[in-house]
Amino acid sequence: QVQLVESGGGVVQPGGSLRLSCGASGHIFRTYFVGWYRQAPGKQRELVAGVTQDGTTNYADSAKGRFTVSRDNTQNTVFLQMNSLKPEDTAVYYCKRTVNNYDIYWGQGTQVTVSS
Repeated sequence: QVQLVESGGGVVQPGGSLRLSCGASGHIFRTYFVGWYRQAPGKQRELVAGVTQDGTTNYADSAKGRFTVSRDNTQNTVFLQMNSLKPEDTAVYYCKRTVNNYDIYWGQGTQVTVSS
């Protein structure tokens, strides 16, 4: 069984920064994709940023130029650096991993609140 744990959320003022982490434990022999998603109240969950097995990254238009997804050498931890945060970035942020036999796992989510 694979478990994901997100951390790094919190309350920040507009223009501030946060760094989210997604750690993984369990038997992982291949990681195909790791994505950061967010869900604001009353809205659908949306992809914010992701990184594939070969290191290719992709970003939602709202994240381009402000957010950066990266991973450590083991690929067990994936980060989302968020800069120039805006109130509309307020949401619960989730990590999703596609691993092994294309199994999908979600973390429990971490709250990000951008408010003055």
